[in-house]
Amino acid sequence: MTAELVRGQNHTLPQTRLEIRISAGAPVVAGATLGDEHGTVHGVERIAHPGSPHLPGLEVSRQAAADHRLAVDLDALPDGVHRVTVLLALPLEAGGPTRFGAVAAPFVAVTGLEGTEIATFTLTGLDTESAVAALELYRRQGGWKVRAVGQGYAGGLAAMLADQGVDRAAELAGSIQEAVARGLARSVSPPPPRSPEGDRVRHAEGPAPAPDGGQPPVRPPAAPQPEPPAAVPSGPIDYAHPRRQSAAPPPPPPAAPPAGPGEPARPVAGDATGWSMDERLYNQIWGMFEDLARATAAYRSAVDFAESRMDQELERTLSDPRSRIGGAGDLAREQARAKRDELTGRAREALDRDLAQLAAESAVVEPALPAPYAGWDNPVWHAYRVPMEIPMALRIGDLHLPESAALRIPLLVRLPLERGIWIDSGRPASEAAALTDSDQLHRLAMESAVLHAARLLAVYPAGEFSVHVIDPAGSAAAALAPLVRSGVLAGPPASGPGGVSSVLAQLTRRVDLVQMAVRAGAADSLPPDLDPAEQLLIVNDFPHGFDDRAVTQLRYLADEGPSVGVHLLMVADRQDAAGFGPVLDPLWRSLLRITPVADNHLADPWVGHAWTYEPLRTPPGSSVLELVLARVAAARRTGPR
Repeated sequence: MTAELVRGQNHTLPQTRLEIRISAGAPVVAGATLGDEHGTVHGVERIAHPGSPHLPGLEVSRQAAADHRLAVDLDALPDGVHRVTVLLALPLEAGGPTRFGAVAAPFVAVTGLEGTEIATFTLTGLDTESAVAALELYRRQGGWKVRAVGQGYAGGLAAMLADQGVDRAAELAGSIQEAVARGLARSVSPPPPRSPEGDRVRHAEGPAPAPDGGQPPVRPPAAPQPEPPAAVPSGPIDYAHPRRQSAAPPPPPPAAPPAGPGEPARPVAGDATGWSMDERLYNQIWGMFEDLARATAAYRSAVDFAESRMDQELERTLSDPRSRIGGAGDLAREQARAKRDELTGRAREALDRDLAQLAAESAVVEPALPAPYAGWDNPVWHAYRVPMEIPMALRIGDLHLPESAALRIPLLVRLPLERGIWIDSGRPASEAAALTDSDQLHRLAMESAVLHAARLLAVYPAGEFSVHVIDPAGSAAAALAPLVRSGVLAGPPASGPGGVSSVLAQLTRRVDLVQMAVRAGAADSLPPDLDPAEQLLIVNDFPHGFDDRAVTQLRYLADEGPSVGVHLLMVADRQDAAGFGPVLDPLWRSLLRITPVADNHLADPWVGHAWTYEPLRTPPGSSVLELVLARVAAARRTGPR
């Protein structure tokens, strides 16, 4: 039976291998400290945080997230550790909450590896605090207990670490927040908050078991959203789908009947909640993404445990001199390895079952995707027509993990774009990049930028999306040819100092005027020459051709543009911008980094795996890009068909 703790209450832990699950109303930083019997932490090497997530017997998340799972093996903790304190802190991101009183009360659960809850604690009563010691696991009379703490610190992470005796706490807190900022920059933005009406029903006979035998992964259904404003947007972008109602969405359609006695139900495209098929497919894809992340996390955890257990058994056996005589040591090694192989084999069998289920689901979902969610090789693009409304999301690539390289998850980003995109034309540390020379990488990066711009133009109604290009040296003429020939650009690509200055001045003026109109409540008084469409600026070869003023304007567009419909798509090598020093670090972090070749740099918002990103390409010899752009151009001349 689960113990529901209140502040100060404790509960005996029946086992030493645990999982600590954290749910919060906003992204939080999760960490843990290892203290002595007095709670004093002796050095930074006994603090697990996003910049150093692994300690003996302890693993925490690599990034800020609304949901965390911390792994704890109390038997594997270093000698002298008597207390494990779980810490939560708000990340210092621009526009995020600065105190726990402004977000929903965090919920913490201590569970066994099978998913059974042992103790839970809701951290109520927080106000100005930006960091909190949530709970602690501590030794007591040869066993372990958990205590609900809930001690908040208005001074933030630095004050909390200093209270535990950490030297140079402010400096360490700064480095942790720096690691969090790096994690946020590489993280895929999570879907909207899940609905209070319940989770998606996966199959009629019930959810599939988790790979570790515990609770299955939770899928995020669509959350009801308010109607989008009719006037020019202000403040945070409203991600409400057009005409979405504010009531609860209808339940998913019934699952297909089982294929045969004892066989699981066949997967169904659109097996998720939502008001439309597009919304259901969007939620289903995110559910598959989360399922694969959590199934792989369970497998990796099981493998790590098997390796750790084998090492501990060998250490205990070989520490006895008697075991080194005769064949006792060899027998102990064989037995330990056999146990390791058995555990990892069972974990792989569970993962393979989950992968087979997800692969079957992917096989029925992929052909059913609408154009904004589909790859360029999907026949839906050959029947393309200019839409009448903006879709929920756009596919910008595929993601996969090394344990399941054949299973690709579409990477969807919500529309309108919340953040700009940076296509890294430098050399990432991947095998694909190692086989590609620098000139080819840059060419592929610009071709990717053109494909993304074409997709954005194609999924917006005619006249509701404009694309500008800055190509200071004119080096991207070949890659930009499809956009130029079709006539879909707002103007010729800008080159030279004058062209760069003119485009940046035009877009910064638009941002300024819209912001002033919104603040004054006079959206109808905007100048008649102002283009009301969403704007995309493609920047090639940054920072070449950019002076200090242009760099400042670009940073302004990156920070202020998305909220008023101005978005960035940059093609740049960060090393080339090193001459500007750290002044551009906020710019890179504000953009979603993708690559023109396969590279494992993106992290999911649940467990922080490093996912391999695969860019979208048109099939060799295909004319689908020219077909789509021609229809976009025709719709602009004659109106949507």
